[in-house]
Amino acid sequence: MIAILVDGDACPVKPEVYKVAERYAVPVTVVANAFVAVPRQPLFQFVLVGDGFDAADDWIAERAAPGTIVVTADVPLAARAVKAGAEVIGPNGRPFTEAGIGMALATRNLMADLRAAGEVTQGPRGFSARDRSAFLSALDETVNRLKRKGFGP
Repeated sequence: MIAILVDGDACPVKPEVYKVAERYAVPVTVVANAFVAVPRQPLFQFVLVGDGFDAADDWIAERAAPGTIVVTADVPLAARAVKAGAEVIGPNGRPFTEAGIGMALATRNLMADLRAAGEVTQGPRGFSARDRSAFLSALDETVNRLKRKGFGP
């Protein structure tokens, strides 16, 4: 069974997730440590986790598995989900894969080290309509790929 898990704290593409999920009747769980409104439909649920460090990430990572799609921009969570066999998509539509997750982690850690050393670094670029469109396409393609592999709802 296909399921979508959304790291909901700062996810800018929740409406796109709901749109694709409705199209294919795929259940969605939005996980956050503060309330996030989700549409009142049987396919959609919200899980409120505790305030603990990485509580939402831990909840998602424990449930990530083959047939699961994880939506997150959090690189360490993406690495955990990829390792568990889940499909992982960033809000910009770029997939996190086994082949690329090591580089993504290394880049994240390098940037964190530079900031800690006092270097001024740019934050991520702004979220654009192109990113939203790329995400919508990537999620649709991922659901269809999983259905072809036999994970259909």
